[in-house]
Amino acid sequence: MSHRSAHLRRGTLVAVTAATLLAPTAAGAVPAPAPAVFTAGSPTPSPSGPDVRALTPAVARQLDTSVERVMREANVPGVTVGIWTPGQPDYVRSFGVADKASGRKMTPDLFMRIGSETKTFTVTALLQLADQGKVGLDDPIGRYVDGVPNGDRITLRQLAGMRSGLFNYTEDDDFFKALTSDPQRPFTPQQLLDYAFRHPVLFEPGQKFFYSNTNLILLGLVVEKESGQRLGDYFAQHILGPAGMKDTVFPTGSEFPAPHAQGYTDQTADGKVAETAGWNPSWGWAAGAMISTLDDLHTWAPTVATGQLPDGRRMISPAMQEQRLVTPATPIPGAGYGLGIFDVQGWIGHNGSLPGYESLTIYLPSTRTSVVVLLNTDIGHDDEEPSTLVGQAITQIISPQHVFDLPAQPSAR
Repeated sequence: MSHRSAHLRRGTLVAVTAATLLAPTAAGAVPAPAPAVFTAGSPTPSPSGPDVRALTPAVARQLDTSVERVMREANVPGVTVGIWTPGQPDYVRSFGVADKASGRKMTPDLFMRIGSETKTFTVTALLQLADQGKVGLDDPIGRYVDGVPNGDRITLRQLAGMRSGLFNYTEDDDFFKALTSDPQRPFTPQQLLDYAFRHPVLFEPGQKFFYSNTNLILLGLVVEKESGQRLGDYFAQHILGPAGMKDTVFPTGSEFPAPHAQGYTDQTADGKVAETAGWNPSWGWAAGAMISTLDDLHTWAPTVATGQLPDGRRMISPAMQEQRLVTPATPIPGAGYGLGIFDVQGWIGHNGSLPGYESLTIYLPSTRTSVVVLLNTDIGHDDEEPSTLVGQAITQIISPQHVFDLPAQPSAR
């Protein structure tokens, strides 16, 4: 990983753009031209053939073989995969082990940490408050949180769209040392911001895309301030409850519902592989602390991509969802990022990564196909994240015109 001894892995997207994005930009720099924009929800057209192949027994066998190959080559302990398309058989499989020491098998019912998928919930909360007129997406963050560099000019929209220019606190050397020296220690949101704000801003607000967990910590504080609720309580009452997602939780400490998979990482103080189920995810907070299950993420995939709850009610208004799905281009070909959500070759959703766990929840509107992937390691293979490899392998088979090829964007790297 880049600067492995200094801080948590940043993920390939950040790494490939680091040369231009990590250097501070002079305050008077002229902003770059507006980024290219495409609207999610209208997937990249297929040259020919269906967007998603019929899930025949032969295709299911191909999927089994491909996932097992990735696991073998990348040394992944356990993976669960779910694929659902209306009118087609479901594909739900678990492979490998949830715990290497005991040999306990990976199963579809396990609770898993989902890292940066948390961002989709935090931004959904923000958009709900915007629907209610409690916040404006083009309000400056300084109206809600004091002490933010460029806080009078960085908007809530730019924070949600990863275009603020604020330093990513998880790339701070002292943060890495604090976390890896005591993975059970709690962090407060203000402590996380302090790591970020001692660094210069990287560029002028809105100038370019740069994935920063700092943005989501700020948005979490906005949600708490304007709703009058703690973030986890807001999620439970206004998002998880209405969506029927009874097995998704926002922990306040290291608690982890059972049964869950053990996680394995090499993002440690000495670089040796460690078990991470007991690590305290408070350092991820609104950017990456959530826990969920395969079934709940199956529910979340179409819900977050369409803004509509399973019972037909709106989670956010159509107008707000339309704004969410305007996805300016990122440095990755075929990938755009809207308001807390990716569009990658027509697949709408998010991935997640934190020490010991990776996940992927995506939705293809043209066929209403949902894909969920859950893994119990974040240890890379040939500079690729394991969730990226599994996502590629699956979509190369089921949607060859829409291959999901997105480096994991870690909540805590």
